[in-house]
Amino acid sequence: MRSGRNAFIFDLDGVIVDTAKYHYLAWKKLADRLGIFFDETENEKFKGVSRQKSLELLLQSGGVSASESDFNQWMHEKNEDYLNLIQDMTEDEILVDVKKVLDHLKERGQGVALGSASKNATLILDRVGLTSYFEVIIDGNKVSKAKPDPEVFIKAASGLNVSPEYSVVFEDAIAGVEAANRAGMYSIGVGDTETLQHAKHVVKDFTELTLPFLDQLIDRE
Repeated sequence: MRSGRNAFIFDLDGVIVDTAKYHYLAWKKLADRLGIFFDETENEKFKGVSRQKSLELLLQSGGVSASESDFNQWMHEKNEDYLNLIQDMTEDEILVDVKKVLDHLKERGQGVALGSASKNATLILDRVGLTSYFEVIIDGNKVSKAKPDPEVFIKAASGLNVSPEYSVVFEDAIAGVEAANRAGMYSIGVGDTETLQHAKHVVKDFTELTLPFLDQLIDRE
């Protein structure tokens, strides 16, 4: 059996907690103010994408041009609205069986990291009481390239001193799955099987992620 530990890297939004609804509400508020059509289907394009890139996509879809000053102001407004929405988050918003998985990985001595585009990741982990599980937190403040570029996951694995081939990524977004695959990591999609078809393994949510399956990933040669 191979000695040493693996890296288990988690996206945040839609994987650990359901902050996607708060992002949607904040983007929807801005879109409405700018007169741009925006619904939950459009919001899917923003999953795993940086705030800057998301705003670029929004403006492009609405045919709206912006000065640098306007662009920066709108990014700030969206983030302020989002922060106001997440202030009251509690551990009740941790998605089902996430803690079961985190506890098992810790019991098995595995490396656990966060790899998220969110610049508010640390705040959210603190709010829901999960910060102590993560040895390494790589968020939007620590990367220069957005998913599907693999930078965030490569930095997370490096921080745990684990090579990409022994790294496992949990993602709910197409761009995140692509980033994990490009990094040479084992990608697990959390969500819709068809949407995340390029992941090496897909579960509806963590209730479908069994501990024996986790052990297989941990003990693989």
